[in-house]
Amino acid sequence: MKLMTVVRTAAATAAAAAAGGTATDPDSRWYRRLRKPDWQPPAIAFPVVWTALYADLAVSSAVALDSEADGESPGRKTRRQELAAYRGALAANLVLSAAWSWLFWRARRPWLAAAECAVLTASSVDLVRRTHRLHRGAGVALAPYALWCGFATVLSTAIARLNPGPAGRPAATGGPSVQCPDTRVSRISRRRTLPMSERGKESSTTTRRGTL
Repeated sequence: MKLMTVVRTAAATAAAAAAGGTATDPDSRWYRRLRKPDWQPPAIAFPVVWTALYADLAVSSAVALDSEADGESPGRKTRRQELAAYRGALAANLVLSAAWSWLFWRARRPWLAAAECAVLTASSVDLVRRTHRLHRGAGVALAPYALWCGFATVLSTAIARLNPGPAGRPAATGGPSVQCPDTRVSRISRRRTLPMSERGKESSTTTRRGTL
């Protein structure tokens, strides 16, 4: 692994982390009001885990990119194509990683963020596969990154299901019922205000209407 390679991959992952962190706001009133599953990790776990995983991604991808001399794939031209495809897959994965924060925190669209996170998980699994092809040890080291993205997809989906309302608002468990006028009650009230002679007439009229 060359120093300049790890500097480039570290800069790319740091840029993705910064882009996602700009949108992240766990102290917002909107997020605090969201219903969350009981098994969600504590808030402090997320920055710690993501920092470690981004460091893992930077180092593992640098090792994979500098593994050209290992001779694991036949043909220099094929190797160059594989490395170019790997760089594209890595860039796409970092964009997806940063985009989730904007969809969830800024757009406040939990379902859309969960769907995007599923795409991120698929991209991460593919990146682990590509890394393993270039360097087996780096591929194994990168596996936790894909696993965490899968966990993030499950968690995002759970939050979206618990908050199906507009902009991820919790579903109302019970609200004011729609009150429709009761014509029977209004008729009874009216009869009480009529003279005795008029009540009999209205009763006979109501009886005739009921037979129509």
